[in-house]
Amino acid sequence: MIYLVEDDESIRELVVYTLNSQGLEAEGFEVPSAFWKAVEKKIPDMVLLDIMLPEEDGLEILKKLRKRSDTKQLPIAMLTAKGSEYDTVKGLDSGADDYIPKPFRMMELVSRVKALLRRTGHGEEGEQIYEFGCLTVSKQRHQVKVEGEEVILTMKEFEMLLLLLSNPGIVFTRAQLLDKIWGYQFDGESRTVDVHVRTLRQKLGKAGQYIETVRGMGYKMGGTA
Repeated sequence: MIYLVEDDESIRELVVYTLNSQGLEAEGFEVPSAFWKAVEKKIPDMVLLDIMLPEEDGLEILKKLRKRSDTKQLPIAMLTAKGSEYDTVKGLDSGADDYIPKPFRMMELVSRVKALLRRTGHGEEGEQIYEFGCLTVSKQRHQVKVEGEEVILTMKEFEMLLLLLSNPGIVFTRAQLLDKIWGYQFDGESRTVDVHVRTLRQKLGKAGQYIETVRGMGYKMGGTA
């Protein structure tokens, strides 16, 4: 189930209809209070949030969801008319997994929703543990620890870290990271990768130095362990 919080009735109905027509069960909410009531009854598989909303804005909803133990790992994408770099960075820094500025094409939205949902599965049987210096990552548990202390990452941050960690020393260009992590191309909007790498390094603290910038190329897991 996908929950959409959008006060524009025409957009809300179109998005819900499109998702349902593509086999993705969705329900729309005009106001945050109705959304919160639904969350108390059933935790969705994903949330799509507008920023400009009555009662409380989407960023506040996002922060509250990230603080709750039962929704802190929930895939969340922001749908908003605000498309500036500042607003994008603010949304991502607050824990959003994706940021889709309006107007957007419906099939592009469906593609991005499916790409994000693919990253919520449990993966293969048997726990895979990756260790690099003081960094420990469990793929199946979606768990990251630095010097034994757990670090909470968004889905995109976790997938990026896992990709780099499972290919130590291999340089990934921004275009490759966009394709492998997001599952689609951004029409040249490679700054999204830089924003995610920056916030990932900040969250990892001491272990952030392991993600090395290769000038003129991209990123790799290659810092001193």
